[in-house]
Amino acid sequence: MVPAWERDARPGHTILGDYCPSKPSLWERRVAEPRFSMETRGASVVVSVQGELDVTSSQRFDDCLSEAAAASDLVVLDMSAVDFMDTSALAVIVAHWRRQADEGGQFLLAGARYRYTKALWITGLADRLPMHDTVDEALTTLAETGSGAASGPGASEPGEPGKPGEPGEPEATAG
Repeated sequence: MVPAWERDARPGHTILGDYCPSKPSLWERRVAEPRFSMETRGASVVVSVQGELDVTSSQRFDDCLSEAAAASDLVVLDMSAVDFMDTSALAVIVAHWRRQADEGGQFLLAGARYRYTKALWITGLADRLPMHDTVDEALTTLAETGSGAASGPGASEPGEPGKPGEPGEPEATAG
């Protein structure tokens, strides 16, 4: 008696169908490698990322950010075209942010979209990392203030003046 798997192992009847290992699978065609680019903008370097940042691309991502840091102490990471980010990419971002800050430089994020970069918000780092809506906004902040401090909710640090009515700020009085 012939086993069922041998009997059915003819073209069009195999378990794997018409699988041909020499052709890329549907999955291989769909998962594109992330693309990294660097552009000098004044004294800053803008690193743009397109695609998915995960464990398979984290070393290339790290190398790209290291190259940018070697070129300038003012780095803006444009994440507006990131489609996915895992915690390995987050670890790379935090390491470069800390290194730039420790060396007196600035590392700003621009264009991070919650839907694709949830790890920033889930970990609470979205409130700690200097984030801006656009690259131009981040570059303007650097040019105007000479720092990468973000503005908006959660951006005030202890010791900075608050808005009227907040602790440490005098109340407006009538009279």
